[in-house]
Amino acid sequence: MTEASVREFKMPDVGEGLTEAEILKWYVQPGDTVTDGQVVCEVETAKAAVELPIPYDGVVRELHFPEGTTVDVGTAIIAVDVSGGAAPAEPRPEAARAAEEPKAEGSGSGRQPVLVGYGVATSSTRRRPRKGPEVPVQQASTAIQTELNGHAPVAPAAPAPTAQAAPVTAGRPLAKPPVRKLAKDLGVDLAAVVPTGPDGIITREDVHAAVAAAEPKTPEPSAAPAAPAAVSASASASYDTARETRVPIKGVRKATAAAMVGSAFTAPHVTEFVTVDVTRTLKLVEELKQDKEFAGLRVNPLLLIAKALLVAIKRNPDINASWDEAAQEIVVKHYVNLGIAAATPRGLIVPNIKDAHAKTLPQLAESLGELVSTAREGKTSPAAMQGGTVTITNVGVFGVDTGTPILNPGESAILAVGAIKLQPWVHKGKVKPRQVTTLALSFDHRLVDGELGSKVLADVAAILEQPKRLITWA
Repeated sequence: MTEASVREFKMPDVGEGLTEAEILKWYVQPGDTVTDGQVVCEVETAKAAVELPIPYDGVVRELHFPEGTTVDVGTAIIAVDVSGGAAPAEPRPEAARAAEEPKAEGSGSGRQPVLVGYGVATSSTRRRPRKGPEVPVQQASTAIQTELNGHAPVAPAAPAPTAQAAPVTAGRPLAKPPVRKLAKDLGVDLAAVVPTGPDGIITREDVHAAVAAAEPKTPEPSAAPAAPAAVSASASASYDTARETRVPIKGVRKATAAAMVGSAFTAPHVTEFVTVDVTRTLKLVEELKQDKEFAGLRVNPLLLIAKALLVAIKRNPDINASWDEAAQEIVVKHYVNLGIAAATPRGLIVPNIKDAHAKTLPQLAESLGELVSTAREGKTSPAAMQGGTVTITNVGVFGVDTGTPILNPGESAILAVGAIKLQPWVHKGKVKPRQVTTLALSFDHRLVDGELGSKVLADVAAILEQPKRLITWA
């Protein structure tokens, strides 16, 4: 096997402008044969879980990262021999090994997955090792830094491998993105770390050694007692694992949190409420379940609520808009990409039904069913969560009466649907038990005033109370 026959498959941008993804599961191992289009792993981005197909045929030689590792877009994650040979995996070339981090020796836990810095690494290329006789690691590092800076760095004589001080140079220390992230988290200046990796590359062990060297020594008996505030970072970060569980904030939950904070503090939210008798709507749902046109389709109250909202938007098109701050314009959409908030094990996602306004009721039922099943399986694609214009969130499935939902970024309205309950209701002049629910509409008050928001909410309520308006108003 030659180096030229090995292809490196890099982490692609599976969304729009995403910079990283976490490897959830590998479906292949070194030595397995793969074909063009075969799924080799599942990754989670900030928006969804996505399966990655390999773009060529060959034999897997190496998986560069274990499951649970977050990898920058553009970083090689798997090596495949495309020469057609089935020989056992060979050691990687020195240039490739130089970029790897050696596993910690003497560590019981081995290498731990890390979260690398956000964004693609500043440099997209790695320097190849020099050809010629071997030189000590420190000399190799000095040579590289000399070439980068145009002058030789000043180095202490014969530094020990665990020394804390390192040569001070104007060049950027050589380290992989995960190591830079580790150093940033631990508050370590890479310029002050002595590299021990091949060609002067700083490894994870070098960073930990710098931290250990920087820890304060036990004071002499004659020394003044340390101030109570001088507590090590590790001690302040400790917690009782039997009483607490800490979950890293990443992936969908991290993206959702950032989006909700941005929306809440950017768009002035207003929420209006209405309680409505939906008894006739529930009767229509039961009738549609028996209709042959809906055979095999998911028919429930949410279907008719979605259709009611689409009709209300048709009657009040200005609600279907967005605020363009940069251009100082209100963008009115002549299409409706209807978002449906879905709770998944990875967090809340809002996939949307494209061009929902143009779908018939059976087509809308089919799209809703596909959306829900895909979300539950964690297979929602990033494209399915792009371009939404208005959203429905059904909090009633949890037995909640209603809520004050936060707008999905870039949208002007979101409708919350509460639980449908049997309640006493005045119907035709008499108090009778009726199926009642409460709707809540939140909207961006920059572009939706109280009149427009009230009209939309009132129209939705009127349709649900008298479903025949779906025909007369559509």
